[in-house]
Amino acid sequence: MKKEPSRRGKKSSEKPVEQRRISIDQPFDYEEVVKLTGAEYVRNLHHDGVVFVHYDELRANPPVAPITRQECIWMKARIINFRLCDNRCDCDHCEFDLNMRRAMGEEVRVGRRATRPHWTPRIEETFEPASRPCIYALLGEAGVPQVCKENYECFHCAVYERQSAKAKHESFVEPTYSRVSGYKLADDYYYHLGHLWVHMEQSGHVRVGLDDFAAKVFGQAKELRLPFVGASLKQGEVGAVMLRNGNQASMQSPLSGKVVAVNSKALENPALCHQDSYYSGWLFLLEPYYAKNELKALYFGQETSRWMERENRLLLECLGPEYERLAATGGEPTEDLFGSFPEVGWDLLVRTFLRTQVKRKHVASLEPDTPGVK
Repeated sequence: MKKEPSRRGKKSSEKPVEQRRISIDQPFDYEEVVKLTGAEYVRNLHHDGVVFVHYDELRANPPVAPITRQECIWMKARIINFRLCDNRCDCDHCEFDLNMRRAMGEEVRVGRRATRPHWTPRIEETFEPASRPCIYALLGEAGVPQVCKENYECFHCAVYERQSAKAKHESFVEPTYSRVSGYKLADDYYYHLGHLWVHMEQSGHVRVGLDDFAAKVFGQAKELRLPFVGASLKQGEVGAVMLRNGNQASMQSPLSGKVVAVNSKALENPALCHQDSYYSGWLFLLEPYYAKNELKALYFGQETSRWMERENRLLLECLGPEYERLAATGGEPTEDLFGSFPEVGWDLLVRTFLRTQVKRKHVASLEPDTPGVK
């Protein structure tokens, strides 16, 4: 009988290919995974954290319409390390949530929820709803069913998704404007000291864009780099970058939150941010983390007017005494201050008004695949 040659002594000529994978047993939270691998990678993970499209392939061929992934509620509570929701936040019908509750000591049988109280059948026999109208029918919306067929579990309803998307679009309409020192200010917007505005949406999201002052000071951008959908931003940290003729200007995120949408039209045509900065030239949409507290750090109403007057005086000081005297003539601000007065210096304008500065002056230092920014 021939013995099969032992493979222990042989060294394989092929080196094993190391692939970075984020699995459920590794101690990473959501932000750490995004920072390590990038947002595109995270959006294409299975819910348990195992990638099904190789990272290099994702970078070369990013999906056209990526799906926004959300952390599992058990991960948000920091009870488990890493898991993405695979049930559209419907915890009541999630097997994973059911098993986690069972593991935490709750008496829930596998495959079904806890036993209902003994009085529930009697209540159901005695009472019934007089009607089950669709919530949108009560609002008088056209093209919606009169009766709810989903037992008010709207997260499963196609009508809810359609109307929700419609509401998000309609909640953002062109604002009315006032003028301060010759610059337009959109009414009822919040303003960050770094010259990005914030508009509160009916959905609870916030829309962010560049104000008219910054648009006129820096002129028309040649390129924009906006955060990826799914990226997590913090108030005061860089949220977007504007590029022009070899110069770059980083802009602070006015609020902390998760990016749920970016303005693809502005990416394709950065001139929108200059021509219509308060409406069609918006930059990105955030799901805010601490809106109630962080909005206190923004300007609103009369505060905005006083702040804009101070910013205009500061700009005239940067231009020099001869331009300071021009303020009394009531002339309109130029549409492209840097283009008209390049001697002022791009870096000075960035530091003074956007309140940021570049660590490395070469545009190439900001790679397109930098985590969180594209």
